[in-house]
Amino acid sequence: MDEATAREVLAAAGVLPRPAGDARLLALGENAVFAAGDLVVKVGRDAELLDRARRELDIAVWLAEKGVPAVRAADPRPLLVDGHPVTLWHRLPDPVRPAEPRDLAGLLRIVHALPSPSFDLPPRELLGGVERWLRLAGDAIDPEDAAYLRERRDGFAAAAAALTPHLPPGPIHGDALPRNVHVGPDGPVLVDLETFAVDLREHDLVVMALTRDRYGLPAEAYDSFTRTYGWDVRGWEGCSVLRGVRETASCAWVAQHAPSNPKALAEFERRVASLRDGDETVRWYSF
Repeated sequence: MDEATAREVLAAAGVLPRPAGDARLLALGENAVFAAGDLVVKVGRDAELLDRARRELDIAVWLAEKGVPAVRAADPRPLLVDGHPVTLWHRLPDPVRPAEPRDLAGLLRIVHALPSPSFDLPPRELLGGVERWLRLAGDAIDPEDAAYLRERRDGFAAAAAALTPHLPPGPIHGDALPRNVHVGPDGPVLVDLETFAVDLREHDLVVMALTRDRYGLPAEAYDSFTRTYGWDVRGWEGCSVLRGVRETASCAWVAQHAPSNPKALAEFERRVASLRDGDETVRWYSF
């Protein structure tokens, strides 16, 4: 979906008081995200995302009822406009500073204290996209690397299913990174609720441990995260398994961009080589 198509859908939805052409594009991916006045409007890529949009709105309403600081839905029901799901959100005030790991940790403590909602949330299936991403990579990657990742996927899926958690399972954010926290004048709030799930709470904590080891997060920033949360997941015997799950998925995700982007291919090769070598210190770069 390109910007022109998204703006046509936005105009057809008729949800803005001003012309759709005046809305500011904030992001363009699976969703086109527009800001206009006090509203943010998300236009989904296709009708297959309707159920996910509906669930995200349900999550937003539930978090509001529980008093969790999170982005709020302006309408609890999605629209389907010309085959595209459209959702409305209250626009957040401008950030007062960048989000830090400790801000994320404080919000995760709140989310991790919640019981499961009355509606169903899926498990956090990180490995579900591996086959599709490798298929999209095609001949751009070494077939032996693709076979290696499939083998890793199967092994870590089985190992993860056998884990004994340290924390009681329940609702998780699912993509627990500071980029999914907005710090406004009233404090940090959670955004991007699409990945909410019911699963091991440790999933939300392994993300930051991996960010420390692979993506260059300073040790003191990680320490502020664990101090605020109250526990360091690296002391749990299952940490290496969930880390392996996420690394496998992250490596395969980059592979899908390899056919059209030489930098993606180079990053994929760096990642898969470090996995083959068992070297957890090799720096990975966000893509």
